Amino acid sequence: MPTVKPSQSSYPKPKESSLKAATSRPVTIISTTYASTNTTLNPVASTIVDFINNLLDQIPLPRWAIYTIFVAGVLLILLCCLCICIKCCCRGNKKKRQQKKSQKIGMKGVNGKTTTALVQPDVNDVDYGSAKKPRGKLLYSLEYNAASSELTIGIKQADSLKAMDLGKSSDPYAKVYIVPDKVKTCETKVFKQTLNPVFNEQFTFQIPKASLLQSTAVMQVFDFNRFTKHRIIGELRVQLGNVDWNHVIEEWQDLGEPAKFEEENLGDICFSLRYVPTAGKLTVVILEAKNLKSMDVGGASDPYVKVQLALDKRKWKKRKTSVKKKTLNPYYNESFTFDVSFEQIQRVNLVISVWDHDTVSRNDAIGKIYLGCDAAGNQLRHWADMLSNPRRPVAQWHNLLSAEQVNSTLALKKKIPLPGKLPF
Repeated sequence: MPTVKPSQSSYPKPKESSLKAATSRPVTIISTTYASTNTTLNPVASTIVDFINNLLDQIPLPRWAIYTIFVAGVLLILLCCLCICIKCCCRGNKKKRQQKKSQKIGMKGVNGKTTTALVQPDVNDVDYGSAKKPRGKLLYSLEYNAASSELTIGIKQADSLKAMDLGKSSDPYAKVYIVPDKVKTCETKVFKQTLNPVFNEQFTFQIPKASLLQSTAVMQVFDFNRFTKHRIIGELRVQLGNVDWNHVIEEWQDLGEPAKFEEENLGDICFSLRYVPTAGKLTVVILEAKNLKSMDVGGASDPYVKVQLALDKRKWKKRKTSVKKKTLNPYYNESFTFDVSFEQIQRVNLVISVWDHDTVSRNDAIGKIYLGCDAAGNQLRHWADMLSNPRRPVAQWHNLLSAEQVNSTLALKKKIPLPGKLPF
């Protein structure tokens, strides 16, 4: 088959417009070459951009959603930083305000007439009966019956007592006794969390007219605390020789600073009570004592504790702890269990006494306290708490009283009844 060669006339000739377009192409090539040259100048940036693009391509979300999430995260981080900065600034301002407040001079109550008042306005260290720190006031009554030689002291109520607890309140109770004899000490009930208690209690003291004129009635208000020593709020002393006994005295007086020279501190003792009515078991745990009176020449003591039960005012059962050598703050943690039926618990008195052991001479009594249904004040409260919380130990601190005072109040009979004549 013969091959036919195409003639030159079959190829179309290029138009002038095409040639012009071809001549304009080198401009585009030059710009592309410039871009590629510019990317080669920043290979690190190009690599980062490619990495970010690849990372965004792998996320199954549209680009606008990714950008929205990113902006929201940045705003959240900025908001958190702003909150932290504001909190730090507030703390700094608070510290500055506290420093300024502590640096302020309390001019309240300063009369400015003396140089001392102006130079030393802060009297926190001088708290001995100062009227600038009121302790409250007490309403009391006095009545004396010459025919029966009975002095009746009424503790009516207190008002605006000094707050002793952290909650700006107190648990007040009143204590009443006569000096210098101090044969008997009476206590009111405890009122919880109040600065204005209404006591309305009366106490009778046997005292002849001759001794009355030489005596002083002491009325003290304490803040009750079960686990620490009771702190005194204030006291009131009335010279009975200056009282007009032709009528009943009833008046308000401000409480003052307690005297630090009269009352002898015998120490404090802490113990717990637990009673199980179904089993008829009374458990007494002697925990510790502190600030005991020194009985030995060397300024210490050898204390031990005697636990005694009295039934119907008769000595019944007793136990005692070990002796702690040369200490005024002994720790015992010794437990004693007594068989006391539910019928007997209402007629039982518990006597706790601390003694100083002496190998040569007779043991000396440091202090004593008794509890029971016929006790008063904190002792009665502790006993009542034990009875109202069966099978649960109830611990409390108590101030030791003199052995003579407790013996005269309790008046135990030394005679031990025969087994056939026991009153149960």
